[in-house]
Amino acid sequence: MVEKQKKEKKMFLVFSHRLTPEQENDAQDVWGVTSFIALPPGLKKIWEQIPADLENISNVILPIQQWVKREADKNDVVLIQGDFGATWLLVDFALRAQLIPVYSVTQRDAREVLQPDGAIKTTHVFKHRRFRLYGRP
Repeated sequence: MVEKQKKEKKMFLVFSHRLTPEQENDAQDVWGVTSFIALPPGLKKIWEQIPADLENISNVILPIQQWVKREADKNDVVLIQGDFGATWLLVDFALRAQLIPVYSVTQRDAREVLQPDGAIKTTHVFKHRRFRLYGRP
């Protein structure tokens, strides 16, 4: 009997953070991801520093779109989070390229601790809950 070779499914990481173990497990278990592809350092720097003073950022994110187009296969997953306008442009690009754009949904818990001097220190803890598919416009 010939065993079918399972197709690799990649998740491209277009965001400024590292994946948590919970996010990795979710991507593998729910989305069938077999490998994670981080933005190369030069492209990550572009994504983290989208210029606030530009009217149009299409050319700024073009190298990221070109990288995704070159590296991704149809139905690969792209985690996209960042500058709102850049995110919108990249989600639109991913949908047109027949990729699966997602974002991470988190639960935020706030903890307040009364300090000896009467001040209140607030700590926020974010916990991954799921990846959610960006909807089509």
